Amino acid sequence: MKSKLSLICLVLFSYSCTNNIDEKDLPLLNGYWEIQKVTFPNGQTKDYTVNESIDYIEIEQLKGFRKKVKPNFNGSYITNDDAEFFTVFKKENQIFLNYKNDLSDWTESLKTLTKDQFSVTNEDDITYLYKRYEPINISK
Repeated sequence: MKSKLSLICLVLFSYSCTNNIDEKDLPLLNGYWEIQKVTFPNGQTKDYTVNESIDYIEIEQLKGFRKKVKPNFNGSYITNDDAEFFTVFKKENQIFLNYKNDLSDWTESLKTLTKDQFSVTNEDDITYLYKRYEPINISK
């Protein structure tokens, strides 16, 4: 009986700690982001301290795109026309980003989202943690 009660408490605690992201919070994704850390299914992590390129994300009405851009020291960005387009859907209180292009399609689960940080987990159970990019501006 005691072990069943412990199990129930553990399940309730785990459920209460999940971060349910609301669709109204999705505009927080808009802007420039840099990868901070990757966590692999076996628990190993890879930290990113310097990023040559960052992601620009724009979302509106459950549709959006992500582009790679390279920041310059003057605060501008080098970019091209390549973009990964996605749609957003919600399933079982979870937000998903579904990407599709001519070569492939994949889905990421949005795990956390704040104005300064977000994380997604892909279909291979790899979690990517991003932080809001702060431009480096070196003026003369």
